[in-house]
Amino acid sequence: MSFKLTYATMFNPPADMHTQFDTSLAELNRSLGATHPLYINGKDRVAASHDTRRSPIDQRRILGHFPLATVDDANDAMVAAHAAFPSWRATPMAERVRLLKRVATLIEERVYHIAAAMALEVGKNRMEALGEVQETADFFNLYADDFVRQNGFDHLLPDDPLPGFRSHNRSVMKPYGTWVVIAPYNFPFALAGGPVAAALITGNTVVLKTASDTPWSGRLLADCLRDAGTPRGVFNYLNGSGSVVGETLLKHANTAGITFTGSFDVGMHIYRSVANGRYPRPCITEMGGKNACVVTANADLECAAAGIVRSAYGLSGQKCSAVSRIYVDDEVADALIEKLQEKIAAVTIGDPSRQENWLGPVTTANALKNYQRYSKQLSENGGRVLCGGQRLTDGELAHGYFVAPTLAEAPSTHPLFAEEMFVPIAMLCRVRDRSEAVRLANDSRFGLTAGCYGNDEDAAYFFDNIEAGVTYVNRPQGATTGAWPGYQPFGGWKGSGSSGKGIASFYYLAQYQREQSQTKVE
Repeated sequence: MSFKLTYATMFNPPADMHTQFDTSLAELNRSLGATHPLYINGKDRVAASHDTRRSPIDQRRILGHFPLATVDDANDAMVAAHAAFPSWRATPMAERVRLLKRVATLIEERVYHIAAAMALEVGKNRMEALGEVQETADFFNLYADDFVRQNGFDHLLPDDPLPGFRSHNRSVMKPYGTWVVIAPYNFPFALAGGPVAAALITGNTVVLKTASDTPWSGRLLADCLRDAGTPRGVFNYLNGSGSVVGETLLKHANTAGITFTGSFDVGMHIYRSVANGRYPRPCITEMGGKNACVVTANADLECAAAGIVRSAYGLSGQKCSAVSRIYVDDEVADALIEKLQEKIAAVTIGDPSRQENWLGPVTTANALKNYQRYSKQLSENGGRVLCGGQRLTDGELAHGYFVAPTLAEAPSTHPLFAEEMFVPIAMLCRVRDRSEAVRLANDSRFGLTAGCYGNDEDAAYFFDNIEAGVTYVNRPQGATTGAWPGYQPFGGWKGSGSSGKGIASFYYLAQYQREQSQTKVE
């Protein structure tokens, strides 16, 4: 198929894509309710206890029974990964590349099956689910190719200028050891698979702890790595709570580095913990955002409204890159609000695995509670709800975690402008000009993504002054969302990330290695 699926192109896919998704979904629905194992040291392991997971689309629908790892399971996974490290580190680059590309091929062969499972587990619409699975395959291919392009991060340097000696110099990057990957529930396949691929291609071994709310996606990734022929112990899959499994991995003596995606508070706890050991260890964190969109008096309001609605409400606002704050020039504020309300009213809400529905439920019961709490707070401190603000309970929606996409207007001092809500709520504030808009946009502990709609002069001012790692101007496909491997590196500033380097950037793989300078005199 010539169609290239990315988050930017997903709005007009070929009909065959829907046909194949429907076929896979029907097959999957007939096999729900299975009991799933852990994957440790190259073998499936039956867990002592399981967690019965239900779909956020319909709580009556049991997806399966997923393993709850114990402290012993976590320790066994770490021991296995540590033991496998010397041989994996010594594996030739060509063989590691071959294996990662085999994983990518298996993911693509299973794209419809995995995407259907993700739609049921996370509540993504089918195009978001297909996009995430394809993105993960692209991570495996991109990182393999990048490692080759960098010559395995092995570089010859000039000889020392010594008379009578030949002093050869070389810079070599080497893996750390056992790498822990802790994935989030909103992108449980891509934000597990991406770091796993980066750690493996650079020669580290991996223990993955999936999000306990979405363990199925992690297990499906483990199946791809197993079936690709990954050697014993090189990759291990765990599921369980952060307080038990996560803390065991964090404190384990074999943990050489960690990649974490999730909340600011948990990310900072992990970051401080790895810095407070016997010596500092690498910690790559992506900790969310409070993303702003600036709409100037020169903006194309139709384009702005389309991009804002797609970014604010896609995946029910559960993207760390979602638009949460809209700063609009007072001159065009009323016109923008009218267009936003029209587009929000046109959003189709329901079972997101069905082609006709764009917006599904929030993923967790806790997200539903947060939505209801925030909706009440929107009308306080001078705010007013323009649309939405309620749980949806009509018909079949009553059995899931469905809520209305919500738009509110409030003064810039409203406390929710500072809080990452992670639900489909966007707040709008009128401003005098673009300088005030950018100043307010930067007034946040986060700096992940940001968007702007305006003319060329507005764009230049925005790019020069905005404090965010991923920035977009005049993008109808998503005001602040839609980064794709090979097209847009993805990483945050300030409280949104610990490294200042983006996922799938020129600088990402180097973080999984440490440099050794080698000098040999003849």
